Amino acid sequence: MNFPKKKILYIDDEEINLRLFRNTFRREYDIYTARSATEGLNVLKITPIDLVITDQRMPGITGVEFLSMVQERYPHIPPGRLIISGYSDYEDIELAYEKYQLFKFISKPWDQKELRDVINKAISHET
Repeated sequence: MNFPKKKILYIDDEEINLRLFRNTFRREYDIYTARSATEGLNVLKITPIDLVITDQRMPGITGVEFLSMVQERYPHIPPGRLIISGYSDYEDIELAYEKYQLFKFISKPWDQKELRDVINKAISHET
């Protein structure tokens, strides 16, 4: 029996990061990518997503601010959201854990095996 692939949305303003992520995980998941918060929100309007992953530092908005918008506009999206970033502000990340269902903060550059494990746990809502 074939189960449909889980759908992941990854938002990052750097195309190279989006391409690397897509190429790494496309066999296991349906990957949707966006280069901005606006593009990400447009995907969420029309596509049921199982996991949201965002960069923290993007032009005009942080990943935490994006997760706030997701929480407000699309509360039905399952919990287990991830931030992948080389930049972090401790207070922002804590806010994301407390209010916006952040499952894990992952530092760039990410390790493929570690990220795969975290994604699987986040999608299955493991702690």
